[in-house]
Amino acid sequence: MSNIWPFVAQSFILASQSPRRQSLMQTCGFRFTVQVQPTAEDWPAHLQHADIAMHIATQKALAVANTAQQTPQQQPIVSADTIVLLDNTVVLGKPENASHAYEMLNQLAGQTHSVITGMCLLWQNRQHTFYEETLVEFNTLSPEQIHWYIDNCQPYDKAGSYAIQEWIGMVGIKSISGCYYNVMGLPLSRFSLEYRNFLDQCLL
Repeated sequence: MSNIWPFVAQSFILASQSPRRQSLMQTCGFRFTVQVQPTAEDWPAHLQHADIAMHIATQKALAVANTAQQTPQQQPIVSADTIVLLDNTVVLGKPENASHAYEMLNQLAGQTHSVITGMCLLWQNRQHTFYEETLVEFNTLSPEQIHWYIDNCQPYDKAGSYAIQEWIGMVGIKSISGCYYNVMGLPLSRFSLEYRNFLDQCLL
């Protein structure tokens, strides 16, 4: 893999406990270790849309960078945060419980929403943030379908209360416009380009 993408030889710290992000990174051949520090997933009131996701991603990266073992930084730090945006105003994060998950999915059913992943790259006193946005259109979902999905898949660690690669994505999503993997929480194509350019800048 390193002969195809030489930049993957540079290992990094992934500041995300998401098993989906970890799996996607591994599939692409990236070398990384996982380090996560507790971070409040909130944001200043003046931030909107993609700025929210990038802000939270930055806080995750800084939390790891500020730990003793990462001073000075020996490896790049990569973090990400995904939000779901409905009607261009309502931000849906991770559900608190089953009723909250039902409320979210009921809002998304029959509607088109945005999935925005913000990412932050830190290394050698440099910081770079970017985001990717994908539009997702859901079919109409019955209460029985929503309850079945919640009971069987327990989507409590997922923004918007769903995973596109699970049952609800297979039968409930009518169309997507943009990066499929972004909906899973990691825009791989965009990340690969941004990470390579970031390393080039750091190693000048």
